[in-house]
Amino acid sequence: MLMPKKTKYRKQQKGKMRGRAYRGCNLDFGDFAIQALECGRITSRQIEASRIAITRCIKRGGKVWIRIFPDKPITKKPLETRMGKGKGSVEEWVAVIKPGRILFEMEGVDLDLATKALKLAQHKLPLRTKIINREDYRDA
Repeated sequence: MLMPKKTKYRKQQKGKMRGRAYRGCNLDFGDFAIQALECGRITSRQIEASRIAITRCIKRGGKVWIRIFPDKPITKKPLETRMGKGKGSVEEWVAVIKPGRILFEMEGVDLDLATKALKLAQHKLPLRTKIINREDYRDA
């Protein structure tokens, strides 16, 4: 699972997910990508499941970039615990996603195989996404 080696603070507040992504919204490395259409949180388990789905589908042909990293800790209190007694312990790590953010990129495979692999990865993610390719950028 992905998680930071070290953080300045162990626990964070929830925060807001407003607006569009300004960083990480361009196709920088590969020819095909998954782009988020709505805001949300993606856990490290979901990122890993998507990565495994992509790499198994392309059978180690081509290259895959993971453009997101889960750096926000999510805390939970134990079940049937009374209120108070402080904040719960860190349970999982998530990446906060805004609309327009590129999640995964890949190159070195043809369009059909890339679409099939990225479609499998889309099913593992909890938010609406779309598949984009470099030819779409040239037309615009």
